[in-house]
Amino acid sequence: MTTALVLRALGLGDLLTAVPALRALRRSGLRVALACPPELSEAAALTGAVDRIIPTYDREPIVWPGVAERDSDLPFMPELAVNLHGPGPRSHQILRDLRPRRMWAYQTEDFRNGPGWDPAEHEVQRWCRLVDWYGLRSDPRDLSLPTPLVPSGFPGAVVIHPGAGSTARRWPAERFADVAKAMARLGLPVVITGTRRERPLALLVGTRAVLPPQVVLAGRTTLRELCALVAGARLVISADTGVAHLATAYGIASVTVFGPEPPSRWGPPEDQPRHQALHRGPDPADVTTAEVLAAIDRVLKRPEVKVME
Repeated sequence: MTTALVLRALGLGDLLTAVPALRALRRSGLRVALACPPELSEAAALTGAVDRIIPTYDREPIVWPGVAERDSDLPFMPELAVNLHGPGPRSHQILRDLRPRRMWAYQTEDFRNGPGWDPAEHEVQRWCRLVDWYGLRSDPRDLSLPTPLVPSGFPGAVVIHPGAGSTARRWPAERFADVAKAMARLGLPVVITGTRRERPLALLVGTRAVLPPQVVLAGRTTLRELCALVAGARLVISADTGVAHLATAYGIASVTVFGPEPPSRWGPPEDQPRHQALHRGPDPADVTTAEVLAAIDRVLKRPEVKVME
């Protein structure tokens, strides 16, 4: 079986938007070795499209085990390298340094055997178009994940995720707190998620919303447990970050505040009204609390929720 080294050394949301392309590669009979951060290994396993993880991070060289390990089950060098990371040229060179026999990637000045890059293209469609150009058949709707075999702990909860990979994508903490308070007033169980680094932000939101500290799960869940939590949730409210893509993957109602990037590049499928994407421009703070609550009303099909001052 031919081994394809696939570079996607970014975050959770980036991995999830590449799932249809990864599955197209796997369905074609390729053995997929995914170069990505090791903390994404649990999510990568859930895709059903990844045979092996090659640990690496954005812009770092890849150590190919076929070279370093005498007993490796991988070939001495990648037979095919697939760039699902970016437009190049840096990501192209990282793969070329491993001397693959072939490479699939977008065109650059020194790589012409590929399609042209469209900066406005939706991230899911972008990587599907790439593998399709090389003769595969992908399905951009193939985004779903299986539910992990671990308990949710908070079935039916409203998951509020105030963090994001960059501060530019964060909606103000006090507005997340207002939304959390409004959900609690409806009698809905609320949990606040995030990474270990985002725990202070999550605690701030919980404190402002007058919620008990035990519902602040940031930094206390594995990625697999977070997947199970979202899969069993009633609603996910977040900025444009990986948890929003998990909501799409599990078909869970969601409200996502976008900015600076628009939903046309990173948003949920437009034909699924259970996922509400809100965007008013480069600054997420331009989206008001009232707009988020109105979007929640639409996905929950409830009377309008008001903010208590």
